Parts: sequence; structure tokens; C-alpha cells
Amino acid sequence: MHIIKLNATDSTNSYLRALSVSNTLDDYTIVSAKQQTKGRGQRGTNWESEIDKNLMFSVFKNVSFLDFQDNFYISIVTSLALVKTLQQFLIPKISIKWPNDILSEDKKVCGILIENTIKQNTFGDTIIGIGLNVNQTQFEKLPNATSLKVIAGTNLNTDELLLTIIANLKFYFRQLKNSQLELLKNTYESHLFRKNKPSTFKDNDGCLFTGYIQGVSNSGNLRVLLEDEIIAEYELKEISLLY
Repeated sequence: MHIIKLNATDSTNSYLRALSVSNTLDDYTIVSAKQQTKGRGQRGTNWESEIDKNLMFSVFKNVSFLDFQDNFYISIVTSLALVKTLQQFLIPKISIKWPNDILSEDKKVCGILIENTIKQNTFGDTIIGIGLNVNQTQFEKLPNATSLKVIAGTNLNTDELLLTIIANLKFYFRQLKNSQLELLKNTYESHLFRKNKPSTFKDNDGCLFTGYIQGVSNSGNLRVLLEDEIIAEYELKEISLLY
């Protein structure tokens, strides 16, 4: 495992991708930064973070063993690695807000950005970007965010967190490589935020509707129980789950 520590970069994902183009990287090559000037999140959002307060890093992983249609299992593996890590650090009430935001209670503590290299419907590698709120305590304009320090009441060591996350990533990637897909999906679904509870969603037209999260499909679509016992499937960009 090779860790590259930077004071600042535009994005650890972008830095690691550029590095992978010009170099042959080992699995679990990591780039971490005290500051990201152009940190990115899901749906094209920005990731805001105070300098040297949080854990921002990206991981390189060869996933050529994975079938193309199983790409969502990278998100499952990463989410489970973070859930297990936060449980080990005694952070309470951890859940996964589909597809891969990590919550404590109903507050976001961690975001994930996964970028795959695909050629002719075949996987090459993936870069997994993780932003974990650790020791930051103020989140202006982010009412649904919190940090481990706010929850635990004490500073946490970011290096220790990083090494624990990587150890758990290796654990779940081993399960994935051994084709334990059902076990991984069932474990992921057991941690889903608001599973089997009445929840409000918003579609692309801004319309609100109510349903019950049942789980996810093998491709990662959210399965929602609607009126008249109909189970509908939604892709990431089709709906959003409101808090």
C-alpha cells in the first residue's frame, strides 16, 4: 500500500487518475490531501471541507475481475467498509443513504465518488474518492452534515481512520472477488437509510411522492414500494430521497 500525502490539490480523484495514466499503480495506491480546491461529489456537487480537519483521499483498485453489469458492487463494498469503520470507532446509528452517502442518525458524515475505467464493456480499474467529516465542527449552508467530532465529542486521528478504512476495503473486496454477491447485497440493504419506512422522494420534475424502500437491484437501482403494491425501480438521476 502506497500513500501519497499532499498539502493541497484540486481533487484527489483527478490527481490519482492522472497518475494512473502515466504510471502502473499497485492496488490500494492512495492519494490524500489536507485541502481540495475542487473537491467533487455525486451529481456534480462540490465537496466543501475546512483545511486539515477532515479525511479526503482516493484509492486506486484494479477491478478487471468484475463483470460489467456488477459495477454497483464497488459502491456496496465501499459503503460497507465505511460503515464497519465507523462502527469500530463507536459512531452510533450508522446507515447508508442510497446510493452511498454515510449517515449517523440522519446527518451525513461521509460522501463517496466512484469513477471507473471501462473499455468495450469491460472493467479496468476504479478510483474511489472518499470525503469523511472528522474534526470539522461548523457546517454553514449544510444543515444535514455533521462530523465524527460533533458526534463523539473528541478529535479523532485521521491516519488511524484511513488505515482502518483501507483494511475494511480489502476485506469486502475479497468477498467481492470471491463472488459473494448475495451476502454483500444483503448486508448493504440491512444498513439502508429508511428501509421499510414511509419516505418522501422527489422526481426529476420536482414532484413529491411517498414510498417504502425495499432494497436495491443488482444494478444498483433503488426498489421502492408504491401504492397498489407496485414495486418500482429508479436510477440515481431519476429520484432523490428527501431527509
